[in-house]
Amino acid sequence: MSRRFDYLADVEVFITVVEKGSLSAGAVVLATTPSVVSRAISRLETRLGVQLLRRTTRRLSLTEAGLLYLEQSRAAFSLIDDAERTILGQEGALTGRVRLSVPTTYGHYRLPALLCRFNRQYPQVRIEMSISNRNVDLVAEGYDLAIRLGQLPDSGLIGRKLEDAGLCVVAAPDYLRDAGTPRSVDELSAHACLPFVMPSSGRIAPWLFCEQGIDREWFPEANIQVSDDVLGTVSLAEHGMGICQTYDFIVRERIQSGRLLPLLERSGGRSRPFSVIFPPHRQLSAASRALIDFLTREVADQAHPPLIERQAIE
Repeated sequence: MSRRFDYLADVEVFITVVEKGSLSAGAVVLATTPSVVSRAISRLETRLGVQLLRRTTRRLSLTEAGLLYLEQSRAAFSLIDDAERTILGQEGALTGRVRLSVPTTYGHYRLPALLCRFNRQYPQVRIEMSISNRNVDLVAEGYDLAIRLGQLPDSGLIGRKLEDAGLCVVAAPDYLRDAGTPRSVDELSAHACLPFVMPSSGRIAPWLFCEQGIDREWFPEANIQVSDDVLGTVSLAEHGMGICQTYDFIVRERIQSGRLLPLLERSGGRSRPFSVIFPPHRQLSAASRALIDFLTREVADQAHPPLIERQAIE
């Protein structure tokens, strides 16, 4: 008797090729050759009686049937993973290793409390966390997951948004006592602002504001610039070196204790997205998926904890 689903390996090849963007890139991930990958997709198209991919010498594109098949195939593999994780939870403790790359912002200010709770729930899962602002190559360097800032590039990786992290402008009381308090975005030009130079472009990161419902970018200029680790701007601001824009979750405790004071709150309300990204579905272990599900569920609870009363400078 023939096996009913003996073609699932070809489906996995199809999904991987689409997610990686080419036959050759898919072959690298699957540790095979482009010709083997091409034959697998041809077998699948023959079985279904439809064309899934349009192939040219330069690019691949999905047909309408291919897009539908991709979406439903991904959903089917997700159900299989969910079933596996459910059984593991019933038959024994979840085990495994997860290699995770995170930026310093998340590594120091978001993940510690989350990983403590995750570890209590899954004590036999080992987390190997690299804290760095370098964008690692997940596949080439053997990482299972990464947390990244900003809009996800069209890289073939899969992403799930964790949060839109709110931004704020802060300064130390000593600095404001000596230099005065800016009352508008335009007045920032007369102050010592602390820019961050983005490693990816070498350019200064804009500060984001919203004035009367209109989004605005403002580029700080100063004698002191920070690169590689954006947390450096917060440390300098806390020591009275100037004004910085950073994430609410980084300076919340400093504001509550009075070490930093919020500025220009009427021009606030902007945010930047953080997402957890991972390679194509086939490489995701039960431990990795458990961590992804945990983070996406729990970050929202950390994102908006109750704040104690504080007096804002405006």
